[in-house]
Amino acid sequence: MKKSFLVMALALAGVGSLTGCNPQDKVAPEVSVPQAVNQVQDFAAFSNRFIGALWQVAPTWALYSGVHDYDGLLQIPNEQTMAQTLAFVTAQQKALSQFDTGKLSAGELIDYRLIENLLASMAWEQQTFKSWQWDPSGYNVAGGFAQLINEEYAPLDSRLKSLVSRLENVPAYYAAARANIVNPTLEHTELALQQNQGAFSVLNDELVAKVAASGLSDADKALFQTRYQAAVDAIKEHNSWLEQLIASLKQDGAKDFRIGEALYEQKFAYDIQSGMTANELYQKALADKDRVQAEMAKLTAQIWDKYFSEPMPSEPKIAIRQMIDKLSANHVKRDDFVAEVRAQIPALVEFVNQHRLLTLDPNKPLVVRETPEYMRGYAGASVSAPGPYDKGGNTYYNVTPLDGMSDESAESYLREYNHWILQVLNIHEAIPGHYTQLVYSNESPSLVKSLFGNGAMVEGWAVYTERMMLEQGYGNFEPEMWLMYYKWNLRVIVNTILDYSIQVKGMDRDEAIRLMTEEAFQQQAEAEGKWRRATLSQVQLTSYYAGYREIYDFREQLKQEQGDKFDLKAFHEQFLSYGSAPVKYIKSLMKEGK
Repeated sequence: MKKSFLVMALALAGVGSLTGCNPQDKVAPEVSVPQAVNQVQDFAAFSNRFIGALWQVAPTWALYSGVHDYDGLLQIPNEQTMAQTLAFVTAQQKALSQFDTGKLSAGELIDYRLIENLLASMAWEQQTFKSWQWDPSGYNVAGGFAQLINEEYAPLDSRLKSLVSRLENVPAYYAAARANIVNPTLEHTELALQQNQGAFSVLNDELVAKVAASGLSDADKALFQTRYQAAVDAIKEHNSWLEQLIASLKQDGAKDFRIGEALYEQKFAYDIQSGMTANELYQKALADKDRVQAEMAKLTAQIWDKYFSEPMPSEPKIAIRQMIDKLSANHVKRDDFVAEVRAQIPALVEFVNQHRLLTLDPNKPLVVRETPEYMRGYAGASVSAPGPYDKGGNTYYNVTPLDGMSDESAESYLREYNHWILQVLNIHEAIPGHYTQLVYSNESPSLVKSLFGNGAMVEGWAVYTERMMLEQGYGNFEPEMWLMYYKWNLRVIVNTILDYSIQVKGMDRDEAIRLMTEEAFQQQAEAEGKWRRATLSQVQLTSYYAGYREIYDFREQLKQEQGDKFDLKAFHEQFLSYGSAPVKYIKSLMKEGK
C-alpha cells in the first residue's frame, strides 16, 4: 500500500530523520516559558505561534505543507541542529503545560493532546529511538528539490532561486549524515543506497537545461553550476560510502532491524494513539483473522461449481487458495498497469457521486503518475498530498511500473493486484480513500488537526472506504469481488500480526512468508515485498487495522443508536471535517455534537 505523507511528515519534524531544511544562521526560537505564556491570549493564538515556530525546526515539513518561507534552506543534520530541536521541544512543552486543560473546549483539548504527543514523540525519537544513528535511509535531499521543481506554487524562476540556495549545504549535509551513522542495519543501508541513487532522477540534465533557459541572472546561473556539481559529487561520494558500508555490514554483521517489545510499545503509543496497547491490538487481529477466513470459506463454497468441475476440497484453506488462484489469472497486462489505474479513477468518482456517499471537490486535482525513482523501493502505490497551506496543489497517486521486475515476479505481482483487487487498491489510495480524506483534512478549521495527522486515522479511513463502497453496491455485490475484498482485508489484519510478530516476537523470514501465503493467501512476490517493508518500518503496518477497526465499529454504533435517522453521507462528511485527528478524539467530538 503506502507510507502516507502525514506519517513521513512526522518523521521529518523530528530531527531523527534529519531531512529538514533550515538556514544555518536561523535557530529554534529562544522562547522562555513566562514570555510564551504572556504572549498567548488564548489557546488558538498559542497554536498558531507553535506552528510558526515549528517550521523553523522542520522546514521541509513546511515546504510540503505549503509554507515557503524556508524553501531555499537546507539544514545540516549536526549536533547543533539536534540541540536546537530539543531546546524547541522543551520550551514548547513548558508553555503547553501552563494551560488548564479543564478550561479548554473539546476541540481545543484535542489540539492540545496532538501537540503534546508530537513534542513527546520528537524528543523520544531523538533521545531514545535514535533512528538517526542506525537508519541511513533517513538522509536524502531529493524530496525537497523535487518539490521545488514539480510544484507550481510560484513562478519557475522564483523556485529555481530557492533551489540554487538549497544546493549550497548538500555536501555538508551528507558529511554530517556519515558522522551520525553508527551501527546501522543492513536493510536500511541498502534502502539508503537505492533511494540516494534515485536522487539523480531529480538532479539531472533536464534540471540543468531548465536553469539555463530560465530568467535567472548570469551570476545565479553560474552559482547554480558550481553548487549543482558540488551536490552531485557529494551524493556520488555518499553513495560510494554506502556501498562500502554495505559490504562491511555483510561481512562483519549488522544491527538487527527488530526493535523489541519495549520500543515497539512506546512507538505504537506515539504513532497510533488508539487507547490500547500494541499487544491488545495484536490479539484482536488474531481473532479477526479467523472470522474473515470463515467468510471466505462461505463465498468459496457459493461459487465453487461456477469455476470447477471437481468436488471442493474438504479443507477450507485449500479450497480458498484454489479459488483465489483461479480468479487471480484475471489481471491487466504488465505494460498497462499504470494506465489501468489511471483509467479506473473516473468510474470511482461517478459511483461516489451517484450514491451520495460524500461530496467530492472537482477542483482538487488528482494526478496518477509513475512513482519517482527517489521514492521507489518501499511501497508499490502511495499518495503524496499537498498541505493545508497549498490546498490547490496536486495530489499525486504514485504507482510503480513493473518494468524492473522479472517476468515471473511481474506475473506474481499482477495476480496479487488482479481485476478485483486493483479496484479495491484504487478505492483505498484515491477515491474515496486517501486522496479524498486528505482534501477534507486540508479544509479543517484547525490547522493542528490537519498538520499533525494521525497515521491510524489516515490509513484506517482508506481501509474503511473499501468495505463501505462494496456495502453500497460497488461491484454489484459480486461474490468474486467480496471474496477478493476479504483477501485484501485479511492482508490488513495480517499486517498487524506480521509486524508485531517480526518486531517483538522475532518471527523470521520463512515464518513470515508462510503466514502471508498460507494464512492470508498472498502471492509470493507480494509476501516478499511485505517482508522487506516490515524490515524497514515499525508499527506503521498496524495503522491500517487499528484505524479501520475503530472507524467501522463507531459507524455501526451510531447506526444502531440513530436507526432510520442515520445518514451515511452526513456521517462521512462530519467525520472527515476534523482533519486527521486520532479516531478516539473524532468520536468524542461527534458524540458531543461539536
